[in-house]
Amino acid sequence: MRPLEELPPSALAELTGVIFDVDDTLTTHGLLHTEALEALWSLHRAGLRLVAVTGRPLGWADVMAAMWPIDLAIGENGAGWSRREGGALTLGYFDDEGTRAVQAGVLRRVREAVERELPEVRVACDQPGRRCDLAFDVGEGVRLAPPLVARLVEVIEASGASALVSSVHAHVVPGAWDKGSGARRAVRDALGVELDPARWLFAGDSGNDAAAFAFFELTVGVANVREHLARLPVPPRWITREARSRGFAELARHVLAQREARLG
Repeated sequence: MRPLEELPPSALAELTGVIFDVDDTLTTHGLLHTEALEALWSLHRAGLRLVAVTGRPLGWADVMAAMWPIDLAIGENGAGWSRREGGALTLGYFDDEGTRAVQAGVLRRVREAVERELPEVRVACDQPGRRCDLAFDVGEGVRLAPPLVARLVEVIEASGASALVSSVHAHVVPGAWDKGSGARRAVRDALGVELDPARWLFAGDSGNDAAAFAFFELTVGVANVREHLARLPVPPRWITREARSRGFAELARHVLAQREARLG
């Protein structure tokens, strides 16, 4: 990983937009700090398209899309999206209704298996807002030891689903989505454009960002990504000096300064 300052200015001048993780990339330990919200507004005012892609519930994505200066919010690691259009929200999903009904049965099976084999593991506190996935708390209300997280992943996969681990949750994914494929489909369906991996910058910090780090050509990790490199087969290409929301604000300042210098 190279310092953020080495990110080519020419690439930033041609940037269409920024796609970013939320937990511990935009936020700091669950809170949206002033510098991060100001960074979003600054990027928005500069004319860049902004897309949040998070492991948080689709119910939370609705709120992000409705209240933040962004074009699109993608929830549950790519399972669906929400977009503000005038005074209303438009929703979309990676899979159709029939497929989602089948996937709900997979989620029930995984939940029963975890309750039976790992009774000490708890469902995430934001589960009521989820529509397509199931999340277990591994680092939000409690911090599970790495061997227990590894065993949880084994149980999830043995029950017929995929697992994605973020800084706070272990996600049960019953479909084929991830942050890379989910972002591509959501940007196409919601914004009507094909996502060019060379013209969008992705910012993230943890294991469930792996697919996006692999797909995009311009990838930046906030400094705390170093805590999760063991779960990243492809690390980000550049890294900020600061962590979490301060790192996101650092990234926004750098992008805008380079664009101003190049574009005038």
